[in-house]
Amino acid sequence: MARKVTLIAGDGIGPEVVEAARRCIDATGVRIEWEEAAAGEPAQKKYGELLPQETLDSIRKNGAALKGPITTPIGGGFRSVNVAIRQALDLYVSLRPAKSYPGVKSNYRDIDLVVIRENSEDLYAGIEFEGGRKGTEELIRRIETLSKKKIRPGSGISIKPISEFASKRIARFAFDYAVKTGRKKVTAVHKANIMKFTDGVFLHAAREAAKEYAGKIDFSEAIVDNMCMQLVQKPQAYDVLVLPNLYGDIISDLCAGLIGGLGVAPGANIGENIAVFEAVHGSAPKYQGQNRVNPAAMILSGALMLRYLGEEEAANRLENAVKAVISEGKSVTYDLLPGTADAAAVGTKEMASSIISHL
Repeated sequence: MARKVTLIAGDGIGPEVVEAARRCIDATGVRIEWEEAAAGEPAQKKYGELLPQETLDSIRKNGAALKGPITTPIGGGFRSVNVAIRQALDLYVSLRPAKSYPGVKSNYRDIDLVVIRENSEDLYAGIEFEGGRKGTEELIRRIETLSKKKIRPGSGISIKPISEFASKRIARFAFDYAVKTGRKKVTAVHKANIMKFTDGVFLHAAREAAKEYAGKIDFSEAIVDNMCMQLVQKPQAYDVLVLPNLYGDIISDLCAGLIGGLGVAPGANIGENIAVFEAVHGSAPKYQGQNRVNPAAMILSGALMLRYLGEEEAANRLENAVKAVISEGKSVTYDLLPGTADAAAVGTKEMASSIISHL
């Protein structure tokens, strides 16, 4: 019997890389019935809204979705649709593996890290107050009264909530993941030396979880700025990293840089009995419709989805096929070639076809 999965093409390059991933997943032989749903610009045109209720209902019903990138404006406009999906479905885990693949240009080798980012709280909770507004000025005065600290008039305010509940569940997920996947160490990344009542809560939860897994999984902790330096100097010393939302977003891109870029960086957003799989990279609208972009990150996200669905053998075959094509370097997109000239590059569709031929 086929397993139903929601398929969200997204916008920009989304439809191209999602179609490449769908073809590769289908070629593994796993029976999936794709239920198409819209989000982003296509949804705006069809439904008059960026994230229709029908799309959220489809993901809830099916329990799994493969989602393409969706454009988020910088410094104005609507809030991130990606964040809205995570919050609406309580996808509290952002799982972002970073693994070296031979043939990808990088200054590092043998990287095998997993970033586990808390997805529901922190500054990404979206609790913001625009500077200069009456309500914001009232809030500033109230904060000044409570904290005895001065805030400059006209300041914008963002609230950073970090709860014991969310910190405990992401810490437990990280340790459970380490046990289930044969990992050796979990490192909690924080700034609790400065933000004692937010990051302090997160660090305490990680320490308590570490006690439950003592003897099974090693535990360490690192201040986020030092962690950045450590990852650049000796990334092989780390294994699973668990972080609050904002640091997790930043560190996951740093880890993608270690392995050669976002073109090979898959991702998953996981909640209770529900998950959405998407590449870490954005929608790159300037490349839309050109059959030019690298589909590997989206296809590797599909491999993560297969593992989530219990199709471990198919997931391994798909990842190994991606690895083989990149290593051969013959049927790859321009960004995976050793030089700057892309005359020898193939397109998105052609790279996907080569991956299918290696399954």
